Amino acid sequence: MAASRSQDGFLTPDSDPSHTPRRSMPSFENLVLLANWRENQEKLRSARKNARKILWRDRGEPVVLLNNVEDCIRHALRGGGRAFVLASSIRALFNLCLAALKIGSISKEKRFALVRHALFGEDTWRFGAMLGTFVSVYKFLINALPILVPAINLAEPPTSAISESDDEDEPISMETRPGRSKTLPPVLPSTYLDVTTKTSERSRDGRLSLSATAQLGIIRKQTRRWHSVLAGFLSGALGIAWEKRARRTIIGQQMFVRGLQGQYNAYSTKHNINVPHGDILVFSLACGQIMYAWLMRPDTLPISYSNWICNAGRIPKQSPPLNMALWRGTTPKVALVDELIARNDATPAAFAELRELRNNIMRQLAGEKGITLPPKLPCSALHPWDDSCVRMEIPKFFAVARWMLPVYSALHFIPAILFKRQKFMKDPISILLKAGIGSLRSSAFLGTFVFIFHSVFCAQYQLWLNLSPIVPQWVLDLVLSRFSFYLPGFMTGLALFWEAKHRRGELAMYVLPKAMESAWRIGTGKARGLAGLKKTGDKGVGNILLMAVAMGMTMGIYQNDPEHLSGLVRRILYQFVGPN
Repeated sequence: MAASRSQDGFLTPDSDPSHTPRRSMPSFENLVLLANWRENQEKLRSARKNARKILWRDRGEPVVLLNNVEDCIRHALRGGGRAFVLASSIRALFNLCLAALKIGSISKEKRFALVRHALFGEDTWRFGAMLGTFVSVYKFLINALPILVPAINLAEPPTSAISESDDEDEPISMETRPGRSKTLPPVLPSTYLDVTTKTSERSRDGRLSLSATAQLGIIRKQTRRWHSVLAGFLSGALGIAWEKRARRTIIGQQMFVRGLQGQYNAYSTKHNINVPHGDILVFSLACGQIMYAWLMRPDTLPISYSNWICNAGRIPKQSPPLNMALWRGTTPKVALVDELIARNDATPAAFAELRELRNNIMRQLAGEKGITLPPKLPCSALHPWDDSCVRMEIPKFFAVARWMLPVYSALHFIPAILFKRQKFMKDPISILLKAGIGSLRSSAFLGTFVFIFHSVFCAQYQLWLNLSPIVPQWVLDLVLSRFSFYLPGFMTGLALFWEAKHRRGELAMYVLPKAMESAWRIGTGKARGLAGLKKTGDKGVGNILLMAVAMGMTMGIYQNDPEHLSGLVRRILYQFVGPN
């Protein structure tokens, strides 16, 4: 290739039209490689986004418009498969955490089997099948019922919200998922309503699991209420059938009270009913029932739950059955008093009082007349390590709070870091400080709970002990009535003021199922709880019916008025079910 020297002294290629610069081909290849790299990066980002959607649903996801039953079936199967994978993964991770706690206490030969069972055990598949079945059946029914049973006499949406898209007064963005459905027709079906036409009249705005922009920019699937109630009823019954009978009761109770909570919130908002500190009142009533059952009817509470109360309250396990026998006037078991006497931390005064109680029990068993026993549990049996009912309260408060601090720290720190990653990365000190304060408040809550219970119970016994010679009998009967055993638990509700406002309702909903189960057992005499009818030949249908009713109430609120559900329930349902 010939070259000529320019006036500046540099060699330049000849002005041949067929000449190709020396670096032109490599530069073109680099551009092609760069374009391919960008295309691969875009595919990778898309794949990551699709994979993330399997585990986490984005906020503001638009409604999927389905035109026939076949589309409903495909949509339901797709949603049910996603729910199965997500639920199984969550349960496997939970089982793995439990296995990690006890893997050090077993032999090396059994560790692999423990991990394998945690990841692929029966509980993992049952939990995934339960939620997968629930979501698939619900999605099919909630979308197919409006097609199979068209709505009648429902008012059409305003035409300005449908056809006048350029109206500045009522802007609306009607989004659809590409590739899954067509654009909205000129006349919007009555089952799809603009979210802005409903939330503007409510006083519970801002509680939805959607951003404020998404609330204004998408449509939300609304159906006739009986559609969502029927879909929730049937899907809840079919889904819970996968779980073991013992877990059906627990899950059904929790969802039942969540449905009641949503129904009450909707009713109170509609009729402008406001009960000050209603969450604390519900918590107090529930705790009153639970602590009454723990003292007087321990057979109506699960054994594990009764043992946890004893451990949390630093109360000897012999106290509840001993108190029940004393109040009923029956002779207590000598073994209960012997176990209290055998404690190494009992003070000399408590030891002497317990020995006297044992001697009186033995004399009653021998048939001796005129032997009287205390009508309720003495303080020496409640706190035998300290003779003073006042002095032992403060150390017990700090002991209980310190005991629960690690548990509450995990409950506050882990969600703050995992579910608020963006805020945590932007301002970690503020998030950690808030979580730390929340942990201290929750620990103080349980410490105060135990403090109040012990104080009221001991005060009642001391009143009977010191006032019995000087007050009328009716006063003593009042102090020792059945209601007196309800009062200590009811007063513990004051401890809930330690907690943040948004946590009070969650704690109330946590204790309410146990209280309702105990009240049901006491009222009916049944030994299997709220939905167990084993004595009458039930085969577990009661638990399934309970879950069906619970999900009917819950989904009826979720699909039409989700702002009335608690934030926790709403977010969980949104992740599994979505807008439709």
